[in-house]
Amino acid sequence: MSDSIDKSLSVAKRRLKTPRPTNVQRIYLMRGLQQPGGKLPLFDVDGQRYKAQTIQSCIKNGWCEHWFRNPAKPDWLVCKLTEQGRKALKSK
Repeated sequence: MSDSIDKSLSVAKRRLKTPRPTNVQRIYLMRGLQQPGGKLPLFDVDGQRYKAQTIQSCIKNGWCEHWFRNPAKPDWLVCKLTEQGRKALKSK
């Protein structure tokens, strides 16, 4: 009986530690669902650049990855949605 309780607690702890996208991150990542290859935008629907912090935190959590570097704009983070990012969008 003790083993089943320990296993249940372990699963619950893992769920608590699994990060979930914030509203801004979720909006950013959802845009990749509509693009070929899961390409993520540099700009939001109002034409404002997404903050580097938003993109970098998504990369850190494995929700997106660098796709390619733009030699003309080396500071731009051109990314694509990962499978882990798709799964994060499905979780509530």
